[in-house]
Amino acid sequence: MTALILTIDCGNTRLKWGLHGSAGWRAQGQHDYADLQGFAERLRAQPRADRMVAVNVAGPQVGEAVAAAVAALGIPLHWVKSQSAQCGVRNLYDHPEQLGADRWAALIGARALHDGACLVVCAGTATTVDILDAEGNFQGGLILPGIELMCRALAANTAQLPLAAGKFVRLPRNTMDAIVSGCLQAQAGAVERMFEQVAAYSGAICLVSGGAAGQFLDLLRVPKRHVDNLVLEGLARMG
Repeated sequence: MTALILTIDCGNTRLKWGLHGSAGWRAQGQHDYADLQGFAERLRAQPRADRMVAVNVAGPQVGEAVAAAVAALGIPLHWVKSQSAQCGVRNLYDHPEQLGADRWAALIGARALHDGACLVVCAGTATTVDILDAEGNFQGGLILPGIELMCRALAANTAQLPLAAGKFVRLPRNTMDAIVSGCLQAQAGAVERMFEQVAAYSGAICLVSGGAAGQFLDLLRVPKRHVDNLVLEGLARMG
């Protein structure tokens, strides 16, 4: 009988979770860190998982608070760390243990969903753009500020540029649209330049995930697929 796995992704801004079994995802959601007790109560309303698999990039205090909140469930909790190899993915980082555990989980999720070369993009507070070749080797990748961070950096470090509430247009003719459009084009441009390194592989695709992914997904001029949460997909396989 296939185990029921509770997956938890402690990101920089909020917590995402999912309950995965033999038939796929039975439930998914997200929760603010300010109400972890409510998160635990929400989990008690779900079918009881056999184990929990979690990743944390929000710092030790968040990890301790989440562990305390779910302790009453009485389910074994495993915190994922990056490995040299796991679930068909080989980690070619200079120091494999230094790769962010969320990036590692996303790479494993990507390999499970696409058995070939791909670009793994996770767009949130930061945007990561990672190359996975056809043999399942993680070749390296980028970390850049997310869209909101880019906009805030312009507002904080320039005298006359506001925190933009503009929209994307291809030829901006006002300052707010110019800021937002510039940040979105920067995200899409970084992704497209990195995709050039896998484009020659047959069936190569860009897998795009994360809360900010929808803001620039339509700008990408490469084969692409939107995935709700690649980190949770990877955690489900690592469990």
